[in-house]
Parts: sequence; structure tokens; C-alpha cells
Amino acid sequence: MGIISTTPLLNQAKKGKYGIVAFNVHSFDSIYWVLEAAAEMRSPVILQTTVGTVKSLGAENIVKVVKAASEYYHVPTGLHLDHCTDYEVIKQAIRAGYSSVMIDASMHPFAENVRRTQEVMDLADSLGVNVEAELGKVGGVEDNIVVSEEDAQKAVPTECKEFVQMTGVPTLAPAIGTAHGIYKGEPNIDFSRIEQIGELVDTPLVLHGGSAVPEEDVRKCVSLGMAKVNVSTELKNAYSEAIRQHFIEEPESLDPRAYLQKAKEAAKAMVASKIRMVGSEGKVVPSIIEA
Repeated sequence: MGIISTTPLLNQAKKGKYGIVAFNVHSFDSIYWVLEAAAEMRSPVILQTTVGTVKSLGAENIVKVVKAASEYYHVPTGLHLDHCTDYEVIKQAIRAGYSSVMIDASMHPFAENVRRTQEVMDLADSLGVNVEAELGKVGGVEDNIVVSEEDAQKAVPTECKEFVQMTGVPTLAPAIGTAHGIYKGEPNIDFSRIEQIGELVDTPLVLHGGSAVPEEDVRKCVSLGMAKVNVSTELKNAYSEAIRQHFIEEPESLDPRAYLQKAKEAAKAMVASKIRMVGSEGKVVPSIIEA
């Protein structure tokens, strides 16, 4: 099946009132774990990497592994570059074979965000590569991008409409009260704002900071038009904690096959729970594959 554009995946999800989880992967083995779980759930999925992971593993290497794994498991798979501020890295990812890229210019004034997003659209759109952009500022830490609680800002619905009209961007990530990482308190999601944006914007919306958000809140976000739900920290923590627990219980057991098997089981359980949460189980259908 290989890597496919996330545009038809997300348009189909929005139309069908379900979500697609975008899992941040940080190693080659985690790519296989996520896709194995998605195959068992018969769910389309998006794998995404930070700029740091691209620099660590190499964009071309990541594409080769994702392509091989998606073909082996026969899962509709998008490959997304998350939170990138560097145009040259975006070009590198597109050349390598990524099917989706995010230009994060949300730290700039509106006009500059539009300009930078249009620049990426000019490069990606003709190649069938999905482009994601952000309005407002999601708090927390994502790779090397840090936004304090004081600096976090929610997206303005009318600006979202204007932004999409001016850029033609097919996927929009509006800041609506979530945060990257694990929450210290309760997430304060502005559902009314999501609803307003959804009424003004036809493109699928993206929920950033999806880790540790209560399931009922995520489902409500999906029902209001958030077709892509990002999960990073919870997945990373699940398999890291499994490895740590292995060495607590069996400190002399140094066989990587033993502790990585436990990490795989923990990661797959987390993936399956998130797929059920957004309602994408069983959504591998011909209309998605052929789009």
C-alpha cells in the first residue's frame, strides 16, 4: 500500500465523523509497532516525526522504513513532518517522500504566518503533499519549540476562515486550549471555539496536545470537526515505562528482545486504545485506499 497523502484520509474522516490518530514515532521499531496495532484494528493511521527525529534517523531512512512497514501490514498510512519552522527541512522531507508537512509559523504575526504557509503550499500542493498550519499558540513543549502558559493563545475563528481562504491550506491546527506533553492539571478545551471554527472552515481540523486528554473530550472534539488527533507523549511514555519496569523486575535480563517485546506490547495497547477513542477502528475501506 505504501505511504499515501493524508488529505483524502482526513477528508474521509471528517465526512465520516471519526478521527485519525497521528502518532509521533521516535525510532524505527516504533514504526512497526504502531502499524501492527493499526492493522489489527483495521484502522488508517498517520505516523509523524519531529524535526529532531528527522535529524536523528534521516528523512530518507524514515520513508523507506514506513513504506516497507505499511506495505507489509497493508494499512493506509500517512507520513507527516510535525511542527517544522524550517523551510529547508520541509523541502528535504517532501523530496524524501513524506506525504504531509506542517509549517509552524504560529509564533509570527498573522500576515507572516500566511506568507510562510503560502510558500510551503506553492511547493507541496502540486505534488499532492498535505500541508498543515497552525493558528494561535499551543502551550507546552514539542521538540525544541517551547510555549509557556502565559504565551499560549487561542485561535480566533474569523482569522481561521481568512487564513484558510488566503492560503488554501488543506489542514488547520487551531489552538483551542490543549497543550503538548502531559497536563499538570485538567485540560481546558474551548469547545465553543472549536464549534465556531468548524462552522467557518470546511477543512479538517487538528487536535494538538492529544496526550492525556479525557476520552470524552477527544470524542467531542472529533464530533466538532477535529479529524486528526496528535498523540506523542503517552505513546513514548508507555514503551519507555515498560522498559524501565523490565529492569526493575529483572535487572540481570539484558536481552533486548525481552525488554523490547514488553515495550512493543505496551505501545500496541496504547495505540489500540487511541484508535478506539477516535472511532477509526474498521475504517480501512476502498474509498480511502483509492482516493
